[in-house]
Amino acid sequence: MPNGRKTERTATYTAPALEKGLGILELISSASYPMNLSDISLGVGRAKSEIFRMVYVLERLRYVERVEGTDGYVLTNRLFLLGMQRPPLNELLEIALPRMRKLCEDTLQSCHLVVPSDQYTVIIARAESPGDLGLAVRIGHRRPLLQATSGLVLTAFQPEAVRARWLQQYGKRLTPDEREELPQKLESIRAKGHAAIASSIAPGIVDLSAPILREGLAVAALTIPYLPLSEGGVSQQEAAKSLGKAAAELSKKL
Repeated sequence: MPNGRKTERTATYTAPALEKGLGILELISSASYPMNLSDISLGVGRAKSEIFRMVYVLERLRYVERVEGTDGYVLTNRLFLLGMQRPPLNELLEIALPRMRKLCEDTLQSCHLVVPSDQYTVIIARAESPGDLGLAVRIGHRRPLLQATSGLVLTAFQPEAVRARWLQQYGKRLTPDEREELPQKLESIRAKGHAAIASSIAPGIVDLSAPILREGLAVAALTIPYLPLSEGGVSQQEAAKSLGKAAAELSKKL
């Protein structure tokens, strides 16, 4: 070793203020209710006096906002919008939106585009039915990855090692029976090329979802929350066929 020169970097760099701010954002993002300073203090394990200024700065920079009439904070969509500016997502949106609108015209159904984000799915784009009725889900909506039809599609079209890791990391929310049945369900989705599963949150809706593939791996899922229509609509089977065609076209363009 020349002149005692180190070949490995041994120093560990820390940024306590940054870590504190990111910890607050992660905590608020995972909460199902607006969090006040006491909740945040307890959640991150720091004194209220220690986090007060940090929350104030996050609010001033519009990363969090106070719910009107309460002292609780929720995330704004600022982080979501920053993520959407990434080149791969921009490319996907530019390609997908025109085809999504055509899919809505062909089926008289709404549709949305979903990508994985850690243990969740998140909706990054939507197109609404041109008819009088349709189920539109807001952009930014998240659901646990393995509890959403689109999440199952995203999982099914991953390499075996990735599927196993996601099941191990994110399967804790599932019941033992659901965990046991999941591998077979994923194989069935993979074999069919799409999923058609009754919605667990909207009675009467069947979620139709197909993967958008890049080099054989799902980077997104195109989903129709299928609403049966008594007049003018297409059948569920026809909607699934149109969905599969749209997803295949988008995969080819990617």
